[in-house]
Amino acid sequence: MPSADLGLWLGYSQVGAKSFFEHNSEKLFTPASLTKILTAYSSFKTFPMDHKFKTQLLTVGEFKEDYLDGNLILKGGGDPSFISESMWVLVNHFVRTGVKEIKGNIVVDDSYFDQIRYDETREKNRVDRAYDAPVGAMSFNWNSVNVYIRPGKTDGAPAKVYADPMSSYIKVVNRATTVKGNVKKIRVTRLADETRVGDIIIVAGTIGLKREEIVSYKSITQPDYWSGVHLQEFLDQRGIKLKGKVVKGQTPKEAKVLAEIEGSDLRKVVTDMMKFSNNYVAEMLTKNISAFTSHKPGNIIDGIAKMREILEQDLGFKKNQYNLINPSGLTRDNKLRPVDLAHLLNKAKFDFKFFPEFIASMPISGIDGTLKDRFGQDIDIHVRAKTGLLNGVTGLAGFIGHPEGSIYTFSFIYNGTQARINQAARLFEEILKIVISN
Repeated sequence: MPSADLGLWLGYSQVGAKSFFEHNSEKLFTPASLTKILTAYSSFKTFPMDHKFKTQLLTVGEFKEDYLDGNLILKGGGDPSFISESMWVLVNHFVRTGVKEIKGNIVVDDSYFDQIRYDETREKNRVDRAYDAPVGAMSFNWNSVNVYIRPGKTDGAPAKVYADPMSSYIKVVNRATTVKGNVKKIRVTRLADETRVGDIIIVAGTIGLKREEIVSYKSITQPDYWSGVHLQEFLDQRGIKLKGKVVKGQTPKEAKVLAEIEGSDLRKVVTDMMKFSNNYVAEMLTKNISAFTSHKPGNIIDGIAKMREILEQDLGFKKNQYNLINPSGLTRDNKLRPVDLAHLLNKAKFDFKFFPEFIASMPISGIDGTLKDRFGQDIDIHVRAKTGLLNGVTGLAGFIGHPEGSIYTFSFIYNGTQARINQAARLFEEILKIVISN
């Protein structure tokens, strides 16, 4: 492949270490999701290690007998880890108030962040896949839905379709049918519902009687209502009825807290982002960095500014030698030099305050995350690294442990044609295997 398309740095894991192999390491490349290494580093530098993000239920209403005379406010604190189990615990706390009916509305307050759902620094073309999910201070289940498709019992029968989590927010249109054999010709599309608050999931095509379950991951479009509708349905499951509806609003200063839940701590949130290259978590963390340091609604611009400050002051990044506009890497406009990424990794290795959590957040070759199916098991190879992937871009950066005890740092990036992506990925693996075998 053209050598100009490759940027490589490989050296000892020491602060200020020189490479024992490098190629174009001072050239700017699009890093794709290797950007999340910067986001993880900045998050650990910004928040206390035990930092957690809160979600609350509040009211200014009055309790009368067994009902709440007023609105129930769902206030988001930017928790990227707020999922079905979290909602269940929050509702369980509320159940102990003894309320059986809410006379007012469910008011969703997501004012802790700005109202930009899809930051303009992302790739311009929106898609309905989970990796392009919107963000909001009150979000739920990574703002995505899992769509499961199974064959019906007989040839010609409708396919069985399940959405998880399921609620009235989602309308499922099932146009898929069952056929003989092991056929898999299923298309799943998510559309915004223009007739009501919610989204439409359309499942079409054919699935064979012998085909195992298929799953498709789709994003939703309105995080605030998505969260509020699920709160309503979780309350309903516990016998608590809502007389009003789900609306948006802000929390009055005099509101009192009825129930709250803390999400996963920072270590777990960063691990979720790194292991599975979760773009949603990367942007949620960045807006949290903004809100935490500026005390105003969290936004990507201020969050990125704080990240740049950390990179430049703590690591010595030069303003004219990198470009950072999006924290997830879902853009071609981010630019990094492989040597600078390697320097960050080496600097992190000697910061004991967070390095154990930092390296533990990375995918492990052949074990988990985006490296679960990478590297063969026929060689004693131990890689903990972040992957990056866009059309025409692939990257791998992290640490490799030699069987004799040495640890090396590497930063590999390819920017070229999509046709050579797999070749570049194999090259990265072969380089690391050579390191292990010598």
